Amino acid sequence: MHYNVTAADHGLPHDPFKAIVSPRPIGWITAMDKEGRINCSPYSFFNAISDRPHMVAFGSGGMKDARAFVEETGEFTCSFCSWDLRDAMNATSAPLPRGENEMSFAGLEAAPSVHVKPPRVKAAPAALECKWIQTVPLTSLEGVTTYFLVIGQVVGMYIDDAFIENGIVNTGKMHPIMRGGYDQYFQVGEEQMFKMTRPPGGGNFNERR
Repeated sequence: MHYNVTAADHGLPHDPFKAIVSPRPIGWITAMDKEGRINCSPYSFFNAISDRPHMVAFGSGGMKDARAFVEETGEFTCSFCSWDLRDAMNATSAPLPRGENEMSFAGLEAAPSVHVKPPRVKAAPAALECKWIQTVPLTSLEGVTTYFLVIGQVVGMYIDDAFIENGIVNTGKMHPIMRGGYDQYFQVGEEQMFKMTRPPGGGNFNERR
């Protein structure tokens, strides 16, 4: 099939876009407003966008609490979503009233950050502590803006020592979960990991420090 996205003439019961751009990492964003209230919510429109300096970004549809809190205080954390925490992660996506703590709602314990005020999810195997850089409106060809890209610079990082082996983070051992289309998710373990060496001059990540 080949269809016109603007006309949405795919003839399917649901839009296949999210099933094609998949699997997507989940940014488990925790932010705090000026009153100290916590918001913790998962974003699958999320990724790393730079390593010099380290930057991440997530896409917010409209003025969600995470975006509002980040812009209000200029900080957030991003906790690693693992298989063991899948149910808690899903619970934090509930549409709670503004200011109600999703961590408490999901039965999660918070751990203090070192470089920013918002806490991380204590049980998560890794977390990024971020300072807000800017929010970019994602304006469409039709001149409509429904999503905003929230960009943060990583200023601190937490990694559970149990997942560091020979100086390398064993991501597969953490069993990350990722978002698919519809109600689908993916889980990755060590058995799904493989290595490839890039061609000379091809930007081999091993050459970067």
